[in-house]
Amino acid sequence: MSGTAPPDHIGWDLVRAARLWLAEFEAEVVAAGHPWFAEARGRLIEHIGRTGVEQGALAVRSGMTKQAVAQHLDALEHDGLVRRVGVDGDHRKRRVVWTTRGQAALDDIDAAKGRVEARLRRRMGEEAFRSLRAGLKTVAAGRQDT
Repeated sequence: MSGTAPPDHIGWDLVRAARLWLAEFEAEVVAAGHPWFAEARGRLIEHIGRTGVEQGALAVRSGMTKQAVAQHLDALEHDGLVRRVGVDGDHRKRRVVWTTRGQAALDDIDAAKGRVEARLRRRMGEEAFRSLRAGLKTVAAGRQDT
């Protein structure tokens, strides 16, 4: 079977499209001055949220071990992007929040998303882009046609 292509179906199309989008997005963020985003610690960003998160929840949300999360947070904290603060006087719980520098990085990340999306819109055309987005939202929501 060597040399034969895998069966062509929508799953492969979705995977290839997602990989392309992620590669373009990551390159944009790195070019904007955030090389850490391409490292493993950059994967925590989507799980922290804009208003922060309890550190213990990051392991669950990210699928990483508590030890890996702690190491990545140490590095992000060292870079001045996040800080850990106590939660309601409970010294055992820590909340991860963005610093001013971290908030500025999030703004750069949002701008990078916009640039990648604009390129995709131009490649596809507005109507096809809107249709794709609507279809993906339907798939992601788990709705079925009846």
